[in-house]
Amino acid sequence: MIHSNAALTTFTSVQVPTTMGLDLSDRDSQYHVLRGDGHDLELGKVSMTREPLAELFTRWKGCRLVIEAGGHSPWVSRLAAACGMGVVIANPRRVELISKSDRKTDRSDAETLARLGMADVRLLAPITHRREDAQSDLAVRDARNMLVSLRTSAINFVRGKLKSSGYRAAACSPESFHTRVLRDIPPQLAPALQPMLEQIAKLNEGIKSYDEQIELLCEERYPVTQVLQQVPGVGPVVSLSFVLTIDDPKRFEDGRDVGAYLGLVPRKKDSGDSSPQLGISKAGDHEMRRLLVLSANYILGRFGPDSDLRRFGLRIAAQGGKRGKKRARVAVARKLAVLMHHLMITGEQYDPLYLAKKRGELAIA
Repeated sequence: MIHSNAALTTFTSVQVPTTMGLDLSDRDSQYHVLRGDGHDLELGKVSMTREPLAELFTRWKGCRLVIEAGGHSPWVSRLAAACGMGVVIANPRRVELISKSDRKTDRSDAETLARLGMADVRLLAPITHRREDAQSDLAVRDARNMLVSLRTSAINFVRGKLKSSGYRAAACSPESFHTRVLRDIPPQLAPALQPMLEQIAKLNEGIKSYDEQIELLCEERYPVTQVLQQVPGVGPVVSLSFVLTIDDPKRFEDGRDVGAYLGLVPRKKDSGDSSPQLGISKAGDHEMRRLLVLSANYILGRFGPDSDLRRFGLRIAAQGGKRGKKRARVAVARKLAVLMHHLMITGEQYDPLYLAKKRGELAIA
């Protein structure tokens, strides 16, 4: 048994780096610097612009910086690293001492981040941001998504106004809506709805332009996306998003970890003999998870070709009702992520019925 004084000596001999906690805000951010033994070295407020932040980071070069992931964290973490700081980006889901604090202030949040960073950075479940060029390329996809969202809202507005006056808009694709519905508009609604159809046409042009940019990015800067597009249901938007989200596929030792990284695995809350069935964690990139589920919908839908993924999903869906179908979509999305990660690493030819051939199950399911 170790004597308490010996234990204390062993503990205090461990080198703990000087740590800065920085609570990011839009205009001014609070920071708190702690020495390795927990004593305060400096605390204050810094403007959220590059020059003051660079001055602060350079002054504390070599120290550990702890920040929470958020809107400002990508550029702030890159700036801090360039100034010579060791950066830890905390997962907000794991910092409940801040989110559930009874005495929450920016100053106390900065101190909490610093003390957690001193204790054990693994408690913060650190995340890694994308490269700056990857973030810029992904902004093209996000801009496209914004136009698609605006188009959907505009189409729903037109349909709603026609319906409230006793008319029905034709069932058609979003791309052809502005021309197909034009003849369905009654004279009394024309002043309101015809200009809206013109805006929908302009949105279609903008979406098409972004689609061309995405295809060009796939061909010229991210050729590995062509390998991923061998899988039915995976097009330029999905493949580019996956490549930019995963970034370095070799950082996952096991391909199955990709499903957890994207929040497609069930949460766990085991206690004693209780092991309830919970929904997926929904951690990681929300948009990438949504795109994978959309691809899974196609794979399981009426136009999805026969494949191992489709057979796997249909078996799960057959287990029962709407819940079975929902579980099937998520399960296929998770397996699709693992498959795409594998293809991204190997670059090999995709065989949709590889497992069926291996098991001698080539008859169409």
